[in-house]
Amino acid sequence: MGKRRYLLLVGTASLLAVPAGAQSVVAETPAAADTTALADSGDIIVTARRVNESLGNVPASITAFSAATIATKDIQRAADFVKLTPGVTIVTSTGDAGDTQINIRGINGARDAESSVALVVDGILKTNTADLNQNFGTLRQIEVLKGPQGALYGRNAAAGAIIIQTVKPGDTFEGEARTSIANDNTYTANAYVAGPVSDKIGVVLSGSYATTDGFYTNTLLKSKTVDDQRSFGIDGRVIAKIGDSTTLDAKARYGELHGASINFNSDFLLPNFAASNAAFYEDVNKHPFNYYSNIRPTNDQQTVEASLKLDHDFGGMALTVWGQFSDISNKLTADGTSADFARYISAAQPAGNATVNACFASTAALTGYTVNQPDSIGKIPVPFIFAPATGSTFGAYSPTTCDGTQFQRRDQTDYSTEIRLASTGDGPLSWQAGAYYLHVDRHVGVSLGGDTGAGVIQQLYNAPGSANPTSQLFDDKLRTNVYAAFGSVDYKPTPRIDLSVALRYDIEERHDHNLVPLATDPFTGSPINPGQTNGAIPDQQKTFRQFEPKVSVRYEILPRTNLYANYGVGFKSGGFNNAGSAAIVQQNFVQALGANVKIDDQYRKEKSDAFEAGIKGRVGPFTYNLAGYYTQVHDMQFFEFFVGSFGLLRVVSNIDRVDLTGVEGSANVTIVKGWTLDGAFNYTDSKIKKNSSRPDTVGNESPYTAKYTINAGTQVLEPLTDKIDGLFRLDYRLTGPTWFSTVQNQVEPTLFSGLLPISALALPAFVGNANFVRSRRDAFGVFDVRAGIQGGRWKAILFSDNVLDKKYLAEVIPAIEFGGAFISPGARRRFGIELGYKF
Repeated sequence: MGKRRYLLLVGTASLLAVPAGAQSVVAETPAAADTTALADSGDIIVTARRVNESLGNVPASITAFSAATIATKDIQRAADFVKLTPGVTIVTSTGDAGDTQINIRGINGARDAESSVALVVDGILKTNTADLNQNFGTLRQIEVLKGPQGALYGRNAAAGAIIIQTVKPGDTFEGEARTSIANDNTYTANAYVAGPVSDKIGVVLSGSYATTDGFYTNTLLKSKTVDDQRSFGIDGRVIAKIGDSTTLDAKARYGELHGASINFNSDFLLPNFAASNAAFYEDVNKHPFNYYSNIRPTNDQQTVEASLKLDHDFGGMALTVWGQFSDISNKLTADGTSADFARYISAAQPAGNATVNACFASTAALTGYTVNQPDSIGKIPVPFIFAPATGSTFGAYSPTTCDGTQFQRRDQTDYSTEIRLASTGDGPLSWQAGAYYLHVDRHVGVSLGGDTGAGVIQQLYNAPGSANPTSQLFDDKLRTNVYAAFGSVDYKPTPRIDLSVALRYDIEERHDHNLVPLATDPFTGSPINPGQTNGAIPDQQKTFRQFEPKVSVRYEILPRTNLYANYGVGFKSGGFNNAGSAAIVQQNFVQALGANVKIDDQYRKEKSDAFEAGIKGRVGPFTYNLAGYYTQVHDMQFFEFFVGSFGLLRVVSNIDRVDLTGVEGSANVTIVKGWTLDGAFNYTDSKIKKNSSRPDTVGNESPYTAKYTINAGTQVLEPLTDKIDGLFRLDYRLTGPTWFSTVQNQVEPTLFSGLLPISALALPAFVGNANFVRSRRDAFGVFDVRAGIQGGRWKAILFSDNVLDKKYLAEVIPAIEFGGAFISPGARRRFGIELGYKF
């Protein structure tokens, strides 16, 4: 045992020193007790190309997690396996629970647009981005397929695909119950039972529950209501054998989530203001997170999903038909962001028979209250540049009522179906063909209101004189119809050569109907939506079309050693921003400040062309993969956030061209029985080649793209007695520096540039310009540790995620014309115990 411990330390140290020049991803080597299907070579059987094949024979980079790996690492959600996958990063739940963006090799899913990653669960394509980080039930296998997969999975697979399989009922009843207890009142519970109810029918029933107080406290409200969350879900599955050739697979899910939202602080990036207070020009990585909003942020999400899949074997070919219904509703309330621009300075509240100005009253009551520098609560809510002696400096989400309130709804209902016919013979030629249809009804609303001290009324429009009068409203009903036809042919003239061609054609029809009533902002006297200047906002509609081919080749140069190459096209449909967005940007920034920015009410489709070549193989206990790739993205969709006296604005813009070049590698080796080492890395060189939305950003890096990622891990499974094993697992993830905006090293005019010349300070406009060089997230490394004992049916594991309590940022959203950024902290240290029992 002493020698083994020594080898463990030496092996881990050497693995962490792997040079950053051999990257991409391969699967974990499955444990002996794994229930995942294996090929004769020992590889996991994967379904990435919609057929069963050995992982080592797939001509693409795939990270696969077996059932044993999922259990050992306690993988439950997308965030859990993303941090174990090189070249892949995730931002999730910083705004709300349905707000998830996965970046693969530089292609990101823009907030408020479609995802860039296809999600397929038990053979059925999910279509709502809110599904990406939900609990999927009883996970049995996960495959992360990188590069455009439009030919196989259609729209929104531009960056790749996540293929998930959950437990199926077997011939005998089985089940498992797991629970964990951790700090910050964090508890989880998961359980399932599966088995036959007759010789033809099997069922699976599972449930999950999770709750936490979160890491942070609202000091004004004296409550853990910053990142608290509670969720539960119930999943059911019935698989019925109808005759010898037909199988029905029915699934249903119900889930709820309740907790906080908008986990952000604001940060100024105004270097010329730093002479008076250094905090006006703060490195986002050094920001101290404090929360004191007077509005308790809330987030409520409800999920109802059901699907039915039929498989029929005709003998020589098989038919698969499935249909799915999905309804996910999401709403949030939070404090506003506009206090420093005096939009709600006239907000009033009822006080007996008199009327008291809420903004002035709350500011006076909180004068001198401790807030993040350079913020300050003065005697009056007038911005300090107009009242230097008595005024205030407000960041977003202040303790006063002067920010106003926000209420957001994002509801989506989907109906989708697919029919596919595929060959099942053993000959050198195989094929598949099919058709797909999707209908989406989406309701998106963002309402800003005056804060009279009475809280938030959870509806999108409240009349003047109400307790929460609406000041600005975006409210759109969007309808989408998608039609697609697809097919593929795979030819293997010899067992060593594999040639495949796939093609898909997508047609996406989009329609936008504006629901904002013709009403006036009670605080400014202008329409509550700037797009209403000339009356009601007309409907918009547009159709987007795209061919998505995929060509792949594999050549086995040695036994279990394959060279491969592929080319594919990715596609994301264009769409509509909330009507009136272009008018806000034009009036408040282009005309008022001369800002070099362009936003349209309609954003263009995104298309990517990707090339990849690599080698993967297995030599004894050593498995490896090395690949290089080049992707050219046209009209990359990107999320922009604007804040000012008009309120807040969320839009999607287009970056005309982005080039992505990278290398990726991974390796896994069993040193001795029970001891494994694994490591992987990715390096992505990204460059903006053209950007008509912000022309001065050409030459910058692709936003939300980590420069590199490095993964290293080791696991020891050592018998302690005849019936008890000891387990130790250490994982390390290093995420490289990351920009979150196209604006990076630039100096840009801000709203302060327009206000300073007319302020009490009477300073020239350039003093209000912002420099965004300090808005990049620094590289950070996180260690996760698991150690404990387990028997044939039970386990008791101590764990600690982020064991060294590394402070890092989850997301940075620069608001360029505001002159700062909205920043969200990453998860802190969490430690606890996990208990599990199988039967």
